[in-house]
Amino acid sequence: MNLIINGINLTVKLEDNATVDNLIKLLPLDTNMKELNGNEKYCYLSESLPTNFENIGTIHAGDIMLYGDDCLVIFYETFNTSYHYTKIGHIDYDNLRDLLGNGNVTVRINK
Repeated sequence: MNLIINGINLTVKLEDNATVDNLIKLLPLDTNMKELNGNEKYCYLSESLPTNFENIGTIHAGDIMLYGDDCLVIFYETFNTSYHYTKIGHIDYDNLRDLLGNGNVTVRINK
């Protein structure tokens, strides 16, 4: 799966789970991701996806998770959390915070 953010193409290393399988069926997807907490961007999907919630403990910059059954989240900061998420994948990109910038951002998600 690839994300295109501000003209930069990022490859996502995906988890092997039913959530990812069902997310891929929704692609391609253009979405406006909103800023939250100074550490993540999120958007709600048009459909609910299967979940496999885990207590993640530490979220790493570049993690992509599903919160609940329909909220896609891209994290650009590393921090500890007590929240539960379903893992989707990870982006390796050194300047993710700068790329995502402040405020909302448009993201294209492709297969």
